[in-house]
Amino acid sequence: MMTSNINHKEAFVWIWLPEETQPIIAGKLEADNGNIQFNYGKSYLERINDVKPAISIYDAELPLKSGALPLLDGLSIAGCIRDAAPDAWGRRVIINKKLGIKGANTDTAQLDELTYLLESGSDRIGALDFQASPTEYIPRLASHVSLDDLQKSAERVEQGISLTPELDQALFHGSSIGGARPKALIEEQNKKYIAKFSSSTDLYSVVKTEFIAMRLAEHADLNVAPVKLTKASHKDVLLIERFDRRKTEKGWQRKAMISALTLFGLDDMMARYASYEVLAEIIRHRFIDPKDTLKELFSRLVFNILCGNTDDHARNHAAFWDGKNLSLTPAYDICPQSRAGNVASQAMLISGNNNLSQLKNCLETAHNFLLSKGEAIAIFENQKEAIEKNWTKVCDEAELSEVDRKLLWGRQFLNPYSTE
Repeated sequence: MMTSNINHKEAFVWIWLPEETQPIIAGKLEADNGNIQFNYGKSYLERINDVKPAISIYDAELPLKSGALPLLDGLSIAGCIRDAAPDAWGRRVIINKKLGIKGANTDTAQLDELTYLLESGSDRIGALDFQASPTEYIPRLASHVSLDDLQKSAERVEQGISLTPELDQALFHGSSIGGARPKALIEEQNKKYIAKFSSSTDLYSVVKTEFIAMRLAEHADLNVAPVKLTKASHKDVLLIERFDRRKTEKGWQRKAMISALTLFGLDDMMARYASYEVLAEIIRHRFIDPKDTLKELFSRLVFNILCGNTDDHARNHAAFWDGKNLSLTPAYDICPQSRAGNVASQAMLISGNNNLSQLKNCLETAHNFLLSKGEAIAIFENQKEAIEKNWTKVCDEAELSEVDRKLLWGRQFLNPYSTE
């Protein structure tokens, strides 16, 4: 099918300023020879001295200046804009909706980046949205649909079956959020959640495993997003509370967010160069509360190793941005990965070119996080104790079977390789 009549040449960026509940126009994106250029609107730049002044979408990439802003070397779109675009799952939903092409192996390059921004749901992560108009904001939202229906519609996309218009709209609402697994957005009792569904390809309960890891991380004194488990169509669903939204009497406020990939100035193709060592350096120079933040990041690295989460890539770390300051968001997407043997490696480099999932490598880089050897070892011991002490209780919360407990313990969680 021809896609030329679907792809877009321009899109307008709308932004929620800090503590505001309605968006305003910030600027325009334009396709230009394979790149996407951004420039701020005149009206937005003139807000500098307003009661609610304009903020940059992200200073290091898109400072408040007039004219088309240059892209960082190697990028075809500003990272802070790409952060608001859908990832693998959302792209599959949009392709299903727009082209009628289904199935897991669909080529997501059939549509261009502006189309993915304009065709995905409006309740995306962070404080941006994208519109075809510079003057009229029309949110792309879904009417309330049950979790059962969302689970069924996710299965249909996985199986390559067309969605009904109602299910299409419901699943499309969550198409703007990241990641590769089936998911959707829901609202419940003045809170917003990302709902992660069981996948037809799961060999064990991935949803319960992520719940267990997130709850154990909380017991290990990490700052993590609250999670809860529920069921839809007799299948497990993980609900992760969104920390980029706040309900007020006037409506929902949105908090701007920047991925670590954007902090590094890298794109997805260059993500293998991302490292904890460099992220620690960025935090030392550009974050508020750098000492506490470095300890938290180091603790997350340690916990990822101890729970077998090797999917700790640079999109799974993020910072809040308020126009002046960066601060680490709560942890999310702590999902232990299946492994055949004991040897494992993290998605981000730990120090130098080393990414092997072992605590001794964390010890070698502890000084980069302003931690002494003794402080690092205390973190190791505290986390191991928290995992051992709370394992049974948290597995009971998740109603995890004995078979799955035996599968996970000593393989994903506290694998001997990690503590050699």
